Amino acid sequence: MTSKKHHILSLPFSTRAEQPNTSPLATYLLSLISIKRSNLCVSADVHTTYDLLSVAEEVGDYICVLKTHADIIDDWSDKTIRGLEEISKRKRFLLFEDRKLGDIGSKQHPIILHRPSPPFTLLPTLPQWLLTLSCDTDTIQSQYTRGPLAICTWAHLTNAHLLPGPSIIPLLHSAASSCLTSLNQSVDTIITAGSPRLSLDGNNTLDTHDHPSDIPTSTSIPSPSPAQSLPVSSATSPSPSTSTSPPQTLFSHTRRKGREGSLTTATTTVSQTFEPTSPRRPPSLIHSLSMGEDSDELQDKQKALEELGAPPHARGLLLLAEMSSAGNLMTPEYTDACIKAARQNQEFVLGFVAQRSLNQDAHDAFLTFAPGVSLPIKGDELVKGDGKGQQYRGPEQVVGKDGVDVVIVGRGVLGACDRGREAERYRKAAWEAYEGRIGRR
Repeated sequence: MTSKKHHILSLPFSTRAEQPNTSPLATYLLSLISIKRSNLCVSADVHTTYDLLSVAEEVGDYICVLKTHADIIDDWSDKTIRGLEEISKRKRFLLFEDRKLGDIGSKQHPIILHRPSPPFTLLPTLPQWLLTLSCDTDTIQSQYTRGPLAICTWAHLTNAHLLPGPSIIPLLHSAASSCLTSLNQSVDTIITAGSPRLSLDGNNTLDTHDHPSDIPTSTSIPSPSPAQSLPVSSATSPSPSTSTSPPQTLFSHTRRKGREGSLTTATTTVSQTFEPTSPRRPPSLIHSLSMGEDSDELQDKQKALEELGAPPHARGLLLLAEMSSAGNLMTPEYTDACIKAARQNQEFVLGFVAQRSLNQDAHDAFLTFAPGVSLPIKGDELVKGDGKGQQYRGPEQVVGKDGVDVVIVGRGVLGACDRGREAERYRKAAWEAYEGRIGRR
């Protein structure tokens, strides 16, 4: 428990969303929490795509974040990613991959794209910056952006521990920026074939009416998943707007090949689209919704969610600063190092996975996620542990007294006969603990 209550803990989430120097993703999450009146994150520790999507569907209305362990899903695939993205957009919650990244990282390498597969191998050589990127990257960057999980392409949040040192944070930030940029670069190829005809100026032109075989092909590079195209998110991004900018053509080449009786034209265009990295201004209804003052709450909630829009095209990191398991080796010195590193990387680090609020300095405004939260079954006392090292506490202690912002619940919801109803019970308890903390109860 914190020795002295930090001023940020007395502020409503809606007010914190409007604080200066708050990152776009943190602003969005704080706004989402306020509108849904939910500071609940459910940990979907299941083993199949069907079960994962079922959990997301059942609890999505009651949560602000869904935590996943993609590496324990036996049949993880693009279908899993597509399903998660569709449900998270429809139910309005963020995706948090609990990867606990932490590996070597010595220097920064660009995230490089491999040469496209056919039909592009038949086309003229593309710019070197687009094709040469196949050198090795640091292991931790590859774990974040590559492989069958390709975490950065779909998870808004992930976490990392700092045992390898704080240098992994800028490495992950750089990897996220490069990954999102490359996902947003596309190669469009249009191949048309037909019989040549003599134009008024005497040149042969393509008459596609004889052979109506226009074949448009569009491929994003790289394509680790069918995730939507995303632009880079950084502090130096263009000023945000509420509309998507038109594609910018970076490279275009047309190749014509003729032979007796036919003519083929292949046009290749490399383009990039820039979209706003910041969320829209928090909805005007956000304060009344978060305080439960509006009589037509459900209607206004939907209106506010529509006004809030989709999450910003950004990625965020949570530092694993403390754990809830008995006998863990995360010392106070390690936790202090996490806080220091977070302050030096506030544009990427949203906060911590910890057991208490770690905001100490006057300018600290980090979010804290806490696992090990449980509610007793009606008529029973709170179970203090699971016999496997996990220690449990209730929302009143975690949120109300220790200053945690988002509670992480796994077995308490997953093991219920009605997961939706149990998620609502946890949501209500965590929200009431938050309201008590800020003096609203």
